[in-house]
Amino acid sequence: MSAARHLYVHLPFCASRCGYCDFVTVVGRSGQHAAYVDALLVELALEREALAPRLESVFLGGGTPTLTEPAALERLLRALPPAEEVTVEANPETVTPELAALLREAGVTRVSLGAQSFQQRLLDVLDRRARPADVRRAFRVLREAGFDNLSLDLIYGIPGQSRYDLEADLTEALALGPEHVSAYELEAKPGTRFTHAHGDELARQAEAMEAYFERVVARLTEAGYRWYETANFCRDGRRARHNLAYWLGRDYLGLGIGAVSTVDGLRWRNLPALPRYISALVDGQGAAAATDGQLPPVLRRWTLP
Repeated sequence: MSAARHLYVHLPFCASRCGYCDFVTVVGRSGQHAAYVDALLVELALEREALAPRLESVFLGGGTPTLTEPAALERLLRALPPAEEVTVEANPETVTPELAALLREAGVTRVSLGAQSFQQRLLDVLDRRARPADVRRAFRVLREAGFDNLSLDLIYGIPGQSRYDLEADLTEALALGPEHVSAYELEAKPGTRFTHAHGDELARQAEAMEAYFERVVARLTEAGYRWYETANFCRDGRRARHNLAYWLGRDYLGLGIGAVSTVDGLRWRNLPALPRYISALVDGQGAAAATDGQLPPVLRRWTLP
């Protein structure tokens, strides 16, 4: 079996659910953070042979990884295999000096900050809790903690967004000087409450997406960023190794509920049920599985490569 050099860890906890989001998330459940990290570490131990001794990248995504209870988050970070790049996604409103110091001391090398927009009314449409001032403050706090590799996420095609709003968002992002920008086209899944609420405007925005995309590319490349993947731009050679691995079809292992893995020609996805995941790994089944190095079958849904 070939050994994967990229690891994704899913931390699903969120304070609330954004209307457009279709990731596996869990609102609240603060009392289960520690038990979930216990389960992640059991899964990691069972899957360790699928990983190379030293990794190129580790990526903690969500959900809102930085909402995870600090002691549990630190324990997880310190238990992960060493990697050349360790990224944690962060929502701006969760970033404090204490959190930034924790991430830094636990070996995180890169933080991806979910700004999405700097326009308050557009953040309201997206059900985002962070305010524009929170994004600027979080960015400053991370810089003061010593992070020299920060990424900003932006979304375009938001209901009610104009090309002037997009220009303003790009201007605000560039003013902060991140090493990396990810600019994503809004994708709202059919049948969700978001599409019911904004269907007509989403249809109008769909007609503008190509022009928005062209403007994103033009503004960021003019500002000295290298466009290296559909939605990703970097400067100073700061390509995100994890993003690039996905783009190039490299093997990676995913841990946690709903996480996808592609290893040695096989592709699978963990089931998304939080109680079932914790129970299977921490309560008995995980101990039994550890004796023969196999994950409990209840966790896995296999798909074709």
